[in-house]
Amino acid sequence: MKKISLLLLLTFGMLHAQQDVQVEDQIKSIYSTALLNGQSYPWLEHLSNQIGGRLSGSLNAERAVEWGKEELDALGLDRVWLQPVMVPKWIRGTFEYAHIETSPGNTINVPVCALGGSVATPLAGIRAEVIEVQDFEALKKLGKKEVEGKIVFFNRPMQADLINTFNAYSGCVDQRYSGAEEAARLGAVAVIVRSVNLRLDDFPHTGSMSYGKLSIRKRIPASAISTNGAELLSSMLALNPKLSFYLKQNCKNLPDVQSYNVVGEITGSEKPDEIMVVGGHLDSWDLGDGAHDDGAGVVQSMEVLRLFKTIGYQPKRTLRVVLFMNEENGMRGATEYAAVAKSNKENHVFALESDAGGFTPRGFSIDSTPEKLAVIQSWEPYFEPYLIHLFVKGGSGADVGHLKTDANVLAGLRPDSQRYFDYHHAANDTFDAINKRELELGAATMASLVYLIDYFSL
Repeated sequence: MKKISLLLLLTFGMLHAQQDVQVEDQIKSIYSTALLNGQSYPWLEHLSNQIGGRLSGSLNAERAVEWGKEELDALGLDRVWLQPVMVPKWIRGTFEYAHIETSPGNTINVPVCALGGSVATPLAGIRAEVIEVQDFEALKKLGKKEVEGKIVFFNRPMQADLINTFNAYSGCVDQRYSGAEEAARLGAVAVIVRSVNLRLDDFPHTGSMSYGKLSIRKRIPASAISTNGAELLSSMLALNPKLSFYLKQNCKNLPDVQSYNVVGEITGSEKPDEIMVVGGHLDSWDLGDGAHDDGAGVVQSMEVLRLFKTIGYQPKRTLRVVLFMNEENGMRGATEYAAVAKSNKENHVFALESDAGGFTPRGFSIDSTPEKLAVIQSWEPYFEPYLIHLFVKGGSGADVGHLKTDANVLAGLRPDSQRYFDYHHAANDTFDAINKRELELGAATMASLVYLIDYFSL
């Protein structure tokens, strides 16, 4: 009896060791293919340099949709289609202009850009005194008497001692999103917001903003100022609180237009009704070409399916890539995709998003039950040769988050975040800021996790 038990243990151990070798070899094949024969970098070069910034509702966004479908068709997937979605259309118009005026005729130009969704200034621009605040509480303490007729300057920086820069971003992005609404309620004539960026530079960073329930006639212009510009304005206000600020922008909100999510899939060989999704958002802001945000995530997600096709791995479950439209200023693509999936009673067992830039991958944040998180964390040894070490409980991504259920697993690729906000929503988010090897490592890391999810049927 003891001999039989020992034999069973040895057999089990051998099978487990063989399985480990098989998994390790497959992951090695994924990384080798991505690094030696990758497609993500040339894809991103075309998307960035030949198409450029892809703001929802723009001609470039339309061109990106056409490009995405053509490239997925060329991969020979089992199915590729466009999913219609109505998206907002906001245009920047001519580039914005601003200066600090210390006395009549004495001015210093500062870099600014309109926030996405902002209204324009009057044709002649706005000139007014400036009042600097750190947060909404400080603004409310000043009251209407101090704020009315002035330009509110929100100057709360990202908290530099937070190692996770996304936490630092979360700690100050409310002033960009809701600053105009809060200031308008107290009678301000405009807002300028310190760019959400850890570095001191001359690039203003745009981003979405909201007026809440304010009527159109009560809405005021909202603009971002570069971090260097914010530092200069703050120091000059300390010397002369009565200085004036001049702002001119002629952006415009137009009626919604039709756009599309781009979707492609490989049908599962054993469980075709169970769907795994990889994705990023195809739209970007208009100042740069959206290389990091989120061209990198788009091409990395496409590369996952190409890698599987190239190495000959047939997933047991259906593997789907979704290039979401309108993440930046409305989330319409994600909400439409989730609504259609619910209507069709689709079973999304796993979804992985890349929307944190094309930097060196560190691992994943996982949104799942503790039991499934523990299983994924047990796979860490498979990733050790590739210096991937981060497997933590956390959010997945703005787009795939709409697919959350009590049973499924959502994940977000987590690259090194220290440089991401240097480029986020700014004119320097261009292809020359992309490192080819880092981009390819991210794609391989995503494909490896998808492979493990599928292989072990988590």
